[in-house]
Amino acid sequence: MAEYATQIHAPAVRPAADRHPASRVHRAARPALPAGFHGPSPGRAVQPKIPAPLEGVRLRSYATLLLIDVLAVAGGFLIANALWFGDAFAEAGLNYMAMFLPVFLAIAFSQNAYSVDALESPRVGVFKALRALAVAGCALLLALFYAKISAVMSRAVFGMGLVSAATLLVLMRHRFGHLLGRRHCWRFQNDVLLVDHATPAPDHATDIVYAADAGLNPLRNDPAMADRIGGLLGGYDRVILNCSPERRMLWVRYLKGLGIDVEVLTPELDYLGALSLRRSESGSAVLVAAGPLGVRERFVKRGLDVAVATAMMIFFAPLFLCVALLIKADSPGPVLFRQWRLGRGNRPFQLLKFRTMRTEACDAAGVQSASRNDSRVTKIGALLRRTSIDELPQLWNVLRGDMSIVGPRPHAVCSTAEDDLFWDIDDRYWHRGAVKPGLTGLAQVRGFRGATSTRKDLTDRVQADLEYLANWSVATDLTIIARTLRVLVHPNAY
Repeated sequence: MAEYATQIHAPAVRPAADRHPASRVHRAARPALPAGFHGPSPGRAVQPKIPAPLEGVRLRSYATLLLIDVLAVAGGFLIANALWFGDAFAEAGLNYMAMFLPVFLAIAFSQNAYSVDALESPRVGVFKALRALAVAGCALLLALFYAKISAVMSRAVFGMGLVSAATLLVLMRHRFGHLLGRRHCWRFQNDVLLVDHATPAPDHATDIVYAADAGLNPLRNDPAMADRIGGLLGGYDRVILNCSPERRMLWVRYLKGLGIDVEVLTPELDYLGALSLRRSESGSAVLVAAGPLGVRERFVKRGLDVAVATAMMIFFAPLFLCVALLIKADSPGPVLFRQWRLGRGNRPFQLLKFRTMRTEACDAAGVQSASRNDSRVTKIGALLRRTSIDELPQLWNVLRGDMSIVGPRPHAVCSTAEDDLFWDIDDRYWHRGAVKPGLTGLAQVRGFRGATSTRKDLTDRVQADLEYLANWSVATDLTIIARTLRVLVHPNAY
């Protein structure tokens, strides 16, 4: 027992530098370990510095967000009552409030509107709360319609109440989120990166623990080592393990008993381009490619495409006419630019865009991507590119069935990155052809747009496209469409 007691309370923790509000973490400097380096021999361990638990902070913050949402909804319907009836406590608004609040809160919880993500990014929290507000509004309207009582309810109060509630919710959540973030240095979860027999990779963990420095050895199978590991790591909310493949199972043996989230870095899966993990009776398998959508999924997706494209064509008809006149006035040549792109099944089709370059400088083969301050781009063309208006004629491609509203962006046949053709850079490139190309996509809303100057520019887009293919749903398409509104004007749009 004496030996057992001396082996407890000794590991060392290397804290990361203080966080900056604009980013998750800026790690403290420590020389990178060379490949194959096993670290110094254990023995000079020091008293551990366990981080203060943040669970209480999270719970109080969730409760405050919940109170903010309740006040926003209640305030919204009270404002609607005051505007419509001149009495904030009129019966109509109070009835709506009583019916709407439980539905909204139930959906908000299911949408993770009260989560670590919502605390770390007020914008994410606001988006999730607004989505819950919209879904709850639609659900309540549907329920009132089927109950045949919507005719006796005030539609004006309901509409004004939702708009007022949404406005209050955005203002209050945004303000509280930034005040809370600055107060806690944008840190709401204690993460630790555990490094053993590996070169530490950049990560968002709060602290780094080097197993060799801390005297942690997974080869030992005894209560003393279990207590040492639990004493150091048990106070965190998440452990990220970075170790050599042959030692993973040894570490997992201990880490699974900590009662916290444990993640194991597997760099080899990066080379496979893993999309997700699937489990079956045969065992676990890594999904590296997904097949095309089924008949039902294609039918639903096509219906969404036709509905959205038709509505947008009608809505933007006056804009189409104005842009056509501006293009003709700016430079001689056709209004539309046609270019062969790779579509579904990797078969080429003619994509339509508003012409943004001088006619004699247009690159129909797509050999030279547009660059910033490209001399080939006309004055009106530069504006169209910055605002993504030049892409709108592709709505006709959608109606024709060549494209979808959401999907992998189609590339010109001769597109290159670092002078290599796209399919020579990433062998998975052809997998994108399993679905129709899209007017927008997961890669675009993640900021992967503009010129493909480097090979990584291409591989990042391919990875995002394959993730979209593996996880397609109507909700995913609607979310990407909504997120596209935030990246229509983008630094890489030129």
